[in-house]
Amino acid sequence: MVILMKYFERLKRKINRKKHINTIKHYLNNIDKKSVINIIYMIAPFVLIDIFIRIMGIEINYTNHKILAPILFSASWILLFVGLTTSFKNKIGKLIYLFITILFISLFLVHGVYFSMTRNYFDFTLMESASEGAPYILSALANCKIAIYFEFIILLIALVLGLKHIPLNKKNNYKKLEIILAIFLILHVLSPLTLGKANKDLTWNSWRNARNIYNSFNDSNKSMKTSGFFEYSFRNFYITFLKTPEEENEEDMKFLNSAYMNKKASKNEYTGIFKDKNLIIIQLEGTDKWLFNEKDTPTMYKMMNEGINFDKHYSFYTGGGSTFNSEFAVNTGYMTPFSYTKNAYSFNKNDFPNTLAKTFKENGYAVNAFHMNTGEYYSRTVNYKNWGYDNYYGLLDIQKYEDQSYMLDRELILNEKFEELLFNENEKFLDYIIAYSGHVPFDNTDGVCKILYDLDMEEKAKKGESTEFIQMTEEECVRRQAKETDYMVELLINKLKEKKLLDNTAIIIFTDHYLYTLKDQSILSKYKNTSNNLINNTPWFIWSNNKLNSKTITKVTSQLNILPTILNLYGYKYNTNDYIGEDALSKKYKSLAFFIDYSWYDGNVYVEDGNIKNGKKMNADKLEEMNEYVNYLAKKNDLTLKYNYFEK
Repeated sequence: MVILMKYFERLKRKINRKKHINTIKHYLNNIDKKSVINIIYMIAPFVLIDIFIRIMGIEINYTNHKILAPILFSASWILLFVGLTTSFKNKIGKLIYLFITILFISLFLVHGVYFSMTRNYFDFTLMESASEGAPYILSALANCKIAIYFEFIILLIALVLGLKHIPLNKKNNYKKLEIILAIFLILHVLSPLTLGKANKDLTWNSWRNARNIYNSFNDSNKSMKTSGFFEYSFRNFYITFLKTPEEENEEDMKFLNSAYMNKKASKNEYTGIFKDKNLIIIQLEGTDKWLFNEKDTPTMYKMMNEGINFDKHYSFYTGGGSTFNSEFAVNTGYMTPFSYTKNAYSFNKNDFPNTLAKTFKENGYAVNAFHMNTGEYYSRTVNYKNWGYDNYYGLLDIQKYEDQSYMLDRELILNEKFEELLFNENEKFLDYIIAYSGHVPFDNTDGVCKILYDLDMEEKAKKGESTEFIQMTEEECVRRQAKETDYMVELLINKLKEKKLLDNTAIIIFTDHYLYTLKDQSILSKYKNTSNNLINNTPWFIWSNNKLNSKTITKVTSQLNILPTILNLYGYKYNTNDYIGEDALSKKYKSLAFFIDYSWYDGNVYVEDGNIKNGKKMNADKLEEMNEYVNYLAKKNDLTLKYNYFEK
């Protein structure tokens, strides 16, 4: 009896299996070739966008065959797009399809233009600085790789073909829509699971974990790699504009309290050597290290060799707002967050009690900042006020210009109003000057280079020389613009001499970022290592007409070292633990620069993804210790800003 029952069960399963097979066959038979062709044409623009984004990211190793999530995410979104289109009446469906495809093709172009310039995918947080970048949009479009425009045209053609192949629906199919939404939700919930488990413990390499990257979504390139184009677009938009702020975390606060518990003082042979001197800080615009020479920048080159030169200095490049990021680091001692996405200028409501300006102001200094642009850019008026400056002065705020002479750095010194404000003969002063003339475009038919070219032609005409137009190369423009900034420094020195202030003034000069704005990046390859973050090597030096012996510092430094180094030079007592960086002139200083992707360099090893990349050697335990230390500093930086730790 038992054997008979088992036989009937097997027979029943065979019959059921045949029924399922017949059902599938019936379904497949009902799918005609035209329907398949229509679907292929409809999904084509989305599939092509995904492919082109992957091709774009080849130079940053976009594809990781071990990560399935980007494919699943993209498949789920494409299913949803096509499902929405085919579930409604013809006109509505076509409008939905048209809106979605135009939106994502446009986003693809934005990514292409931005990636061509920065090697980073576009991030919606950049929209917060859209007004600052608007004047340079034409230059960015001109610098975009030609392949992006060819791909853009292909996508437009695919869009037209997709529209033509949308099936004619006479009524809305809500049942089909429910099924599509259900499948989408299931796929979307399952996709992140393929990334594995997040690492919740504090370890230096948590940011390498694919699930951690997806959860934090703070690094545009890594986030794109783990999620794919469509998921990246929606999630990046959500985190930037819709996600509610996180509440204070008890563990985070314990970490911060522990980090700031120890009070440390700094004193060395340089302590107080500039006591009561005036201070002028000049932040250069993209004046890269290779532009410092006797021909292009004779004044600054001489000053560099006469003063304290930090030869292995590195700036921070974050893809957007790198100029203001340097201003933020030098003035507050903190850096743009590493583990979450937020622009530096958005911390204007945070409390920073130990800024450069506040410290000097407490010691009887007038503190002012000077630049050509208005205080609206990067919200400088608000930020500089928050940092403790008496005023932020922009040439365009105090004077109406009939021409574009305000773009020349010389105007910072030659402008009569600025001259009154810069050189205070009645009290000690700190002037923070932000140069501009090294800005894009590097073309003598536009921008700063054109103004300088026209001035040079006027001089030639006076001498009776030929003024026939000659197109300058990009490198020639860069060098000519650097010479303009150097001329501003020469004028500054002369004005200090004229007012008998030179001997009582120290000057500190550094560059905001390397020259990443070059259209022809091969120019950089001639002069520096461009294979990794060591491309960020930029100038920083300290100069005084007296009380200073020339010296080259070979320890590695970054913008985070500038503020504590200045405070020690002026003899101000401060808690070294209140900053991320340390006094670079201290014998106890650990040589270190770390970057936004957690890579770091100590003058010997360059470490990326936790591994040594430059062929040098380091003890395994020491390497692990340094990786953890970099993670500790980044976490201290990020949580301090996130929770406004110094709020009273």
